[in-house]
Amino acid sequence: MLLDKPLGLSSNQALQKAKWLLRAEKAGHTGTLDPLATGVLPLCFGAATKFSQGHLDADKTYETTVRLGVTTTTADAEGEVVRTTPVSCSAGDVVEVLDRFTGPIRQLPPMHSALKKDGKALYDYARAGQTVEREPREVLIHELELLDMDLTGEQPFLRLRVKCSKGTYIRTLGEDIGVALGCGGHLVALRRVATGPFDVSQCITLAALEALDEPQRSAQLKPPEVLLPDHTPVTLASDDAGRFLSGMRRRGLWPDAARVAVFGERPHALLGTAHIQAGEIIPDRLLSPLEIQQILQAALSRGARS
Repeated sequence: MLLDKPLGLSSNQALQKAKWLLRAEKAGHTGTLDPLATGVLPLCFGAATKFSQGHLDADKTYETTVRLGVTTTTADAEGEVVRTTPVSCSAGDVVEVLDRFTGPIRQLPPMHSALKKDGKALYDYARAGQTVEREPREVLIHELELLDMDLTGEQPFLRLRVKCSKGTYIRTLGEDIGVALGCGGHLVALRRVATGPFDVSQCITLAALEALDEPQRSAQLKPPEVLLPDHTPVTLASDDAGRFLSGMRRRGLWPDAARVAVFGERPHALLGTAHIQAGEIIPDRLLSPLEIQQILQAALSRGARS
């Protein structure tokens, strides 16, 4: 399910609320959003949790507002102000700096982040007033678009659209852009508008989900194969499908492929993932018969309501 995460909730709090509304036993999400961030949060339930890990690597797109001239302890509006600086940069300076931050860049992970060191999240060290050594990491900024700006008002800002690789800290990006402009800055708004093939127009809010009856809520669930857009689909006949589900390799006239989504022919349903080597489909992650039955029932429910 694609949730439009509300302001103020952690990703896990939003997940637990949706899990309760859907009466789900097993659930997970595919990439954390800070409580101050809103937007696309894919939630996985039941069988889909087996394929959620791959989506963590997906590119993300954000819209963010950077308040210029004010630096905070956390690089966002939650932190304490540590410095204010007059904003004297020009529009030309902004364009030049944004160009500098497009492409491969190196970021120092912020202390207020969930990244772990020695088994402990960095934000735990930060809350204890400690700063630990961190290694810069390379990330990729595919696109950095200037949506709006005000350099002369009482609260100068830049509004940006950022398409980036996994592991990019938008707070750090905003802070670094402010430093490069000579005035500092921090994030005052952050919205994830896309992750991988999913965008915010496909999402439902928690309030809207809560307003639905139980069958309507279940109809919001998408089939787990939407998490496998880069997998080559292969459909197996009944005998081969049964053997594949027991973990056996199957041989056929298939070209080599690193990522394969394997389906049964009748009924048509996802069986699991695999890779193909030398004409053999080799199982990677398999669904149980119960999980497959649940997927088929969910598909019937969606079909009945469409």
